[in-house]
Amino acid sequence: MKTVLAAVNAKFIHSSLAVRDLKAFAECRRNEPETVIELAEYTINEQQDRVLADLYRRHPDVIAFSCYIWNIEYITALLGDLHRILPDAELWLGGPEVSYDAAQVLREFPVLRGVMAGEGEITFSCLLDAYKASARGGSAPELAGVRGIVYRSGRRKDSKEEIHINPPAELPDLDEIPFFYEERDHSGKETLRAFDHRIIYYESSRGCPFCCSYCLSSIGKRVRFRSLALVKRELQFFLDAGVPQVKFVDRTFNCDHAHASAIWQYIQEHDNGITNFHFEIEAELLTQEEIRLLSGMRPGLVQLEIGVQSVNPKTLRAISRPQNIDHLRQIVSKIHAAGNIHQHLDLIAGLPEENLESFARSFDEVYRMRPQQLQMGFLKLLKGSALYRDAEKFGIVCRERAPYEVIRTKWLSYDDVLRLKGIEEMVEVYYNSWQFGTTMRVLTKQDGSPFHVYSSLADYYSKHKLTEICLSRPERFEALRGFTAEEDPEHEALYRELLVLDLYLRENSRSRPDWARDLTAYREIFRRYCREEMGMKPDRRMVHGDVFLPETLIAAGMISLDGPEQKTRTGGPIPVMFDYRNRDPLTGNAKVILLSEGTA
Repeated sequence: MKTVLAAVNAKFIHSSLAVRDLKAFAECRRNEPETVIELAEYTINEQQDRVLADLYRRHPDVIAFSCYIWNIEYITALLGDLHRILPDAELWLGGPEVSYDAAQVLREFPVLRGVMAGEGEITFSCLLDAYKASARGGSAPELAGVRGIVYRSGRRKDSKEEIHINPPAELPDLDEIPFFYEERDHSGKETLRAFDHRIIYYESSRGCPFCCSYCLSSIGKRVRFRSLALVKRELQFFLDAGVPQVKFVDRTFNCDHAHASAIWQYIQEHDNGITNFHFEIEAELLTQEEIRLLSGMRPGLVQLEIGVQSVNPKTLRAISRPQNIDHLRQIVSKIHAAGNIHQHLDLIAGLPEENLESFARSFDEVYRMRPQQLQMGFLKLLKGSALYRDAEKFGIVCRERAPYEVIRTKWLSYDDVLRLKGIEEMVEVYYNSWQFGTTMRVLTKQDGSPFHVYSSLADYYSKHKLTEICLSRPERFEALRGFTAEEDPEHEALYRELLVLDLYLRENSRSRPDWARDLTAYREIFRRYCREEMGMKPDRRMVHGDVFLPETLIAAGMISLDGPEQKTRTGGPIPVMFDYRNRDPLTGNAKVILLSEGTA
C-alpha cells in the first residue's frame, strides 16, 4: 500500500515541516515493509498538469494534502481531476485551513474521503493502520475508531447522513516525533541535502499562552515543549552541517524563560560563525538577563521577530492582546543598542478600533523603533479564530476566498485599505530592502512622520504610473530622486548624494547615475589607497571609491558633529572607500572608510 503526503508551498525556498513530521512519526511507530509513505512537494506557481501527472505516476492508494490559506485554492482545484485520473485513490485533506469546518469541506468536495482535523501525527498513523488492515482483509477501511478525523462512509453527493465526526485525537508528546533532518532515504542519501537553497524549519514547542483573537495558536491555551536534551542535540546537527539559517516555528519562543535561555546559551557557546537562528518572541517577556545574553552574541547569529500589531490601546483590548507599548519600546531599544540582533517588527492593518489615523500612529511608533524589517500585514480572518466568529460584531468584511484578507471594517474603508496597500509596497521596496537606508532615514526625519513620507511616495508612484511596471534597481533610485525633488526641493542636492551613497553601500553598480559626481579627478587617490593601505589592486568586485560633501556624510551619520572629523564640515568633498569584503551582518552594507585629508 502506498500513501503520498503532498505539500504545496508558497515558494520554492519554503519546505513543509508538517508532512515530514507525519511521515517520520508514522514510520517510527509502524515500520511494516508493505507500507510505503512518499512525500510530494510542489509550489503554488507550478502548472497543475505537472502536479497531476506526477501524482498519477506514483500510483498511490491514499493521497493526503496539507492545507493552509496560501494553498487551499490550488489544492481544491486539483481534486476533481485527481479523482478522474485516480478514481480508486482515497483523497484526504489536513491542516489548519480545513480543521475547523471539516464537515462543510466534505460537503463541498464530494470526491474527498475525509479530513484529518487538528494535530495529525497520531491521527495519520492510526489512519494508516485502518487502511493496512483493509488491504489485508480486502474490505473497506474501518474508520469509526480513528480519532481526529471527519469522514464520509459513502460517495453520495449532498448526503449529510454519510458524514461522521470522530472525537479529537490525543496530542503527541513532542519528544516522540523523530528528527527527520538527519535521516537518509532508501538510497542512503542524506535527507538534509534536499533542503539546499531552502529554509530549515524547526519546532521546539507547540501552542501559545496568549489569547490573541486573530490567531489560531491560542485556541489550545496549552504549550508543550520538546526536551532540551533533544533540542540541543538536534541544533548541534544543524551547526555541524553549517546550514545558513534555522527558523524556529514556535509561536512564542520565549514564553518559558528556562527553555528559551538554555537554547540561546547553547547556540552562543556552539556558534559556528555561519548559522543564523530566527525566533518569534514576545519582547515584553524578555528579562534583563536574557537581554544581556542576546547582546553578547555574534552579530547575525540571532534574529528576532516581534509582533507589535498595533499601539492603539482600544485595538489591543479588542483583540485580547495585553501589551505595554512603553515597555516594549524600551526592550526593542536595548536590543537595538547592542547592534548585533536583526529585529523584525510586525503590524496588522484592519484590526478592530483602528482607522487610518490610528494605524498611521502605530506605523510611526514602530518605524521610530528602527527595526531591520517592518512587516505591514493585513488582517486575515482565519477559520476557528475568535475574530472569525466576531467579524460581524466588528463590521469586518474579508475576501470570500483564501487567504480571507480584510476588505473593510467599521473603522477602515476599502479606499483606506487600497492606500495602505500602496504604502506596504513602498515599505517593502524602500525600507525592507535596505537599499535606500540613509536616504529614507534623512527623508523621514526631515518630514517628521514616516507614514506621511511613504504615503506620499505611494501617491508619487501612482501619479507617474510607476505601479503598473516592474522597475529595475536603477529605476527605483531614479524614482526616489524624482520624488525627493518634488517633496523637498530645498535639499535636492543632498538627496542626490545620499542616493549615490546608498547605491554603492550595497554593491559597486556598473550603471553610475548621470546625476552622480564625476570621479575622474579622484581615480589616482583611490588606486593609491588600494595599493598602499589595503594591499591590493583596485578590484570593482571588492572595493569602490567615491566622494561626498561633509554635510552628506553628517546627515548619513558617518561623521559626528562632536567627533574629530568636525573640522571637515566646511571643507570640500571627502574621498570614501566602500569595502565589499567586509559587510554589516545585519544590513549587508559595505564597510565605509573615510580617507584622511592627507590621502585626499
